[in-house]
Amino acid sequence: MKTLATAALFVSLSLPASAGTPFSVMLDWFVNPDHGPIIIAKQRGYFAEAGLDVDIIAPADPSDPPKMAAAGEVDLGVSYQPQLYLQHKEGLPVVRVGSLIDSPLYCVMVDADGPIKSLADLKGGRIGFSVPGIEEALMHRMLRTNGVEPEQVESINVNFALTSALAAGTVDAVGGAFRNFELHQMAMVGRKGKCFFPEENGVPDYEELIYETSADRTDFTAIKGFLSATARAAEEIAKDPEGTWQEFKGYATELDDQLNHDAWFDTYPKFSAKPMAFDEERYQAFGAYLADIGMIEAVPALDRVTRALGNE
Repeated sequence: MKTLATAALFVSLSLPASAGTPFSVMLDWFVNPDHGPIIIAKQRGYFAEAGLDVDIIAPADPSDPPKMAAAGEVDLGVSYQPQLYLQHKEGLPVVRVGSLIDSPLYCVMVDADGPIKSLADLKGGRIGFSVPGIEEALMHRMLRTNGVEPEQVESINVNFALTSALAAGTVDAVGGAFRNFELHQMAMVGRKGKCFFPEENGVPDYEELIYETSADRTDFTAIKGFLSATARAAEEIAKDPEGTWQEFKGYATELDDQLNHDAWFDTYPKFSAKPMAFDEERYQAFGAYLADIGMIEAVPALDRVTRALGNE
């Protein structure tokens, strides 16, 4: 009997602990400081404590996360609030269920030592961009607020080489720069960047990075567990940005560089402390704004594009 009991104990200790419920999140781009709460929650075991085995996926193409989420191929996709309404317009069945960064990061960036001192100076100039839909939603209003029609500037698709195009003088400004990254990139090539912010130039406030899932989803238990874990991580990051930076950079070798270090300390104050919170008026106002500028025909009912998990 003693031998059998000992053998049974050995077998139980040899078996791996339950890995938890498989759960997948596809990022908007490769891992970077914007994803801090996700990475820290993973590193500290917060997802495991919530009973989740989280797979963090970087997309092959930045347009993939909403499509994968809509198809149910991933549980969550990281996307952008301005894109949510355009995705709905195109018939993509996704809904917003939480936020990762709840204020804008986007900016129109110029060389601070160059001739462009205000957005009004861009009349007749050249602006580089990466993502057409976002530019139409944000940069065009920013220009018009400063007396410049979009047709009065030359728009040049520079893909994602925003900083190099601006530093080389190929363009006079770039739209789609993230204020927590590209300003540091300019400094690294010996230049000083200046950002013009959408929220100061006619664009309503919005959430930069949001979590989307399939509109057909009915069980949000795992998603709530995921978001609760990221809320906990965001709180810990705010308490100890230096210590959590050390943990963040340990996630992957390529994260340990000066750009990510500098970006981390610009980014962490913007992490959503309450990712399940939902500001109905804010979403309604941004939808009305997109309808006003003609990017969507009408403001979609909020229950068509969101699930307010914090209210459940």
